[in-house]
Amino acid sequence: MSKKALVVGVANDRSLAWGIAQKLHQDGVELGFTYQGEALERRVRPLAGSVGATIVEQCDVASDASIAAVFSRVREAWGGLDILVHSVAFAQKEDLEGRFIDTSREGFRLALDVSTYSLVALARGAEPLMDSRGGGAIITMSYLGSERVVPNYNVMGVAKAALEASVRYLANDLGGKKIRVNAVSAGPVKTLAACGIKNFREMLAAQNENTPLHEGITAGDVGAMGAFLCSDAARHITGTVVYVDSGAHIL
Repeated sequence: MSKKALVVGVANDRSLAWGIAQKLHQDGVELGFTYQGEALERRVRPLAGSVGATIVEQCDVASDASIAAVFSRVREAWGGLDILVHSVAFAQKEDLEGRFIDTSREGFRLALDVSTYSLVALARGAEPLMDSRGGGAIITMSYLGSERVVPNYNVMGVAKAALEASVRYLANDLGGKKIRVNAVSAGPVKTLAACGIKNFREMLAAQNENTPLHEGITAGDVGAMGAFLCSDAARHITGTVVYVDSGAHIL
């Protein structure tokens, strides 16, 4: 029986989540996708069809009812779940510019809810479905701004720091059920979300000059690492942040 993976966060064919989904598909994993809103549905459905996805569902990660409905559909269609890919983040544009100290209370709440708490809520929904399979793997996407100050990353850096801490606590909670939780800290990739960061082109260009490998990364590079962390080869890796950034994090 093939493994089943639910992928949350594909926006288009340049998404990191799509890079992971493609590699999982190549490895014989059966896929399901979620989307939020009609605009993203128009992008996600064709991609899902191209890899033979058997689940394509609307999901608002800020709504517990919406999340519950998605996992009800997963239970109905698959009976269980082996892999959850969480690649969701959002902050208001004005909170990604200027000074972090000027982040509004609502902007802070929104960024932490969508970018961080959504992992907790989705993991809670996945837990019984993975437990029924004897274990599973959950992965999420982070960035170096979680531990260092990156200009114009602001509240998203704080959200990613909370996300990485959540990975560790979730790994501890779920480890007894052989459910592993890890994060991939990726270098800059030109995705829909990243284009909302001011001066992002400069960040991309800096990879070629300021990393030990002197080259940028692709969604495919992230996909290969994500698929590895979801595989049996990584069965003893949990609570970890793995860097795919051409070595930027060591400098």
